[in-house]
Amino acid sequence: MADPVAKVLIVDDNPTNIDLLRRYLEPEHYLISTVTSGEKAIELTEKLAPDIILLDVMMPGIGGFETCAVLKSAKATAHIPIIFVTAKVAPEDVRKGFALGAADYITKPVEQDVLLARVSNQLSVQRKLYLEREIL
Repeated sequence: MADPVAKVLIVDDNPTNIDLLRRYLEPEHYLISTVTSGEKAIELTEKLAPDIILLDVMMPGIGGFETCAVLKSAKATAHIPIIFVTAKVAPEDVRKGFALGAADYITKPVEQDVLLARVSNQLSVQRKLYLEREIL
């Protein structure tokens, strides 16, 4: 029996970035949803319950850092791994992302192999954690 397909939420205000990430992920047969703002991401995450979120930092309104903080502070969404996908490469930005609870941090321009490896890794970690909770 095949593993269930993971649900991926892409959050970026730039449609070109969304299209690129979608193109990179589609060969893996993920169920992909997209939104263009932090506000929409928070709203949809509660309804969709994605397995992983790819989140841009620089967006109008609620930016990625604030979106991450909101999602990590809510019991229903705190367990969802968030990978920042951003052009913000300064060490203090990376540190801030991890301090807010991000599982990983990918800098733009995104390399397909790096994206796929990191998404796959985070999903594997989540599956293992889920199985451990089931056993206990």
